[in-house]
Amino acid sequence: MIIKTAKFVGSYPSLKLCPPEDRPEYAFIGRSNVGKSSLINMIVNINNLAHTSSQPGKTQTINYFDINNKWHLVDLPGYGFAKTPKNIRQNWGKMVDEYLVDRMNMQCAFLLIDSCVPPQDVDIDFANWLGENQIPFVIVFTKSDKKKAKQNKGFLSQFKKEFLQYWEVFPTYFISSANKKEGKEPILDFIDNINYQYFEQMKAKK
Repeated sequence: MIIKTAKFVGSYPSLKLCPPEDRPEYAFIGRSNVGKSSLINMIVNINNLAHTSSQPGKTQTINYFDINNKWHLVDLPGYGFAKTPKNIRQNWGKMVDEYLVDRMNMQCAFLLIDSCVPPQDVDIDFANWLGENQIPFVIVFTKSDKKKAKQNKGFLSQFKKEFLQYWEVFPTYFISSANKKEGKEPILDFIDNINYQYFEQMKAKK
């Protein structure tokens, strides 16, 4: 897939205010400070489309980006940031839960995992929640070029070991580096394939 256009659509504090369900959507979510904005900017090849911040927990709304006038990339608030006030975390949690469970045109959630750190319970718990709610998802391991990731070169096998305590099969995954543009083409090819199936189904219904 070639990204010809990518533009910010808007930020929405609740599901009911989100844009019409007229095209496929792909949600990106992960633990705070996982490198989500950098990954999004790398995928669409625009440095500042999604705003990066040194302050974890900055994303507080459902942020929509229109890609090629064909599909939406959706940036969801991160989870697991303890310094965010509890009442705000609860509001984020409700908003994210409602979006992922009730948004009918959401095709797949991209669960971002930091390859620089050992397996985190909060990531496993969130993956289990996605499974329990039958929400399709894939995993994207971020920051693969970082020094800590290289020191933790067994991160994939470690995470698989933890994950497969709860799951029979490990999900589709991608290894990514925003700095080295790693993972961009496989992720876009994956989305392109789902988009093709989506639009073919829409044609069949007409």
